[in-house]
Amino acid sequence: MRKKVPNRNIPNPDPKYNNFKLAKFINTVMWNGKKETARAIVYQALSIAAEKTEMDAMELFETALKNAGPLTEVRSRRIGGANYQVPREVRPERRTSLATRWIIDAARNKKGQPMHIKLADELVAASKNEGSAVTKRDNTHKMAEANKAFAHFAW
Repeated sequence: MRKKVPNRNIPNPDPKYNNFKLAKFINTVMWNGKKETARAIVYQALSIAAEKTEMDAMELFETALKNAGPLTEVRSRRIGGANYQVPREVRPERRTSLATRWIIDAARNKKGQPMHIKLADELVAASKNEGSAVTKRDNTHKMAEANKAFAHFAW
């Protein structure tokens, strides 16, 4: 069993919505230490997404993170000279960080629009259980399901 991490770095909540998950999301969007630029991108994306869906911005954000986060994943385990893909349950912190990363990567991989519009589209798609991030989650679940026979190797 892993030891508990004594003091994990938790960022301060973001100033507009007072939310810790959104602060981590902004930090993941940030490049080259430009936090104000990242903040502007995320806030614009949330307002655009809220207009499109007529939902509350934070409710939409939470739904998108919940829908894009995987419940199970496969981890490689070496046993007797062979590598097995062992399905494991995903811890809640890892689940939100994977969902965050997948949503941002999906937005960055789109072409031809400003980042805040691409991010808004991806958040709306994830909140409706669609889009690239949700597809990635589904593929992860399929891999875990396919390797269920090796679940007894879990440590």
